[in-house]
Amino acid sequence: MDYSTLLFKIDSAVATITLNRPDKRNAISYELIDDLLAALDAVDKSSARVLILTGAGKAFCSGMDLENLKTLIGRTPEQSLKDSETMARLFRSIYDFPKPTIAAVNGAAIAGGCALATLCDFTLAVPDTKFGYTEVRIGFVPAIVSTFRLREVGEKHARDLLLTGRIIGADEAHRIGLINEVVVPEKLMDRARELAAQLMENGPASLNYTKRLLSDHARRELDTQIQSAVKENAAIRATHDFREGISSFLEKRKPNWSGR
Repeated sequence: MDYSTLLFKIDSAVATITLNRPDKRNAISYELIDDLLAALDAVDKSSARVLILTGAGKAFCSGMDLENLKTLIGRTPEQSLKDSETMARLFRSIYDFPKPTIAAVNGAAIAGGCALATLCDFTLAVPDTKFGYTEVRIGFVPAIVSTFRLREVGEKHARDLLLTGRIIGADEAHRIGLINEVVVPEKLMDRARELAAQLMENGPASLNYTKRLLSDHARRELDTQIQSAVKENAAIRATHDFREGISSFLEKRKPNWSGR
């Protein structure tokens, strides 16, 4: 299958998906979401035993594409709900992926891009990587990702990241458990492939069963929380502050919040 927004290859039982919109800092577009869901399905059905997710150029993923961001203000409630459900499906597809996943984060991972990076089983990042959930800065809600952050870094760190919208560096991300390792740029992909080789020394059925068990432990709680998060994600788009936040961001000015 040909993909317009990513590169896909399988080599020695390791599948590599590379987000390939370097001129857009690999921003998340509707097309990228479709391509990524299709590529994940292809890896699942392939002989590959490990998946590596990385980005082309200087960024891993800078969040939502600006052109797509512009369209959010005019979406109907039904379209907003469908958008939220699709994003939840993408995040859940990575979190519940049946084969081990490794994110090789080569640069900035912001908002939805931060989610893509940290939902993998292992997250490796170069030292100058910036992470952050900046949704509140533009009147949005980091609703869907909040369900995963609470589990992964604990409530205090999750509240800090999600309520402030601040950007953190790789060292702090490692300290709070958001990522596994900090790796120098020239060794990032080598380290990812080394980790993949280490994983493939284990029994493939054992890995799949273990991943399924871990997902099953969280499934009931995540099902409930994500259902609620999808509704919140869609509902915020009907508010004045959301429209003001998006408009001010696109117009590069300070937002005039109204609280409604």
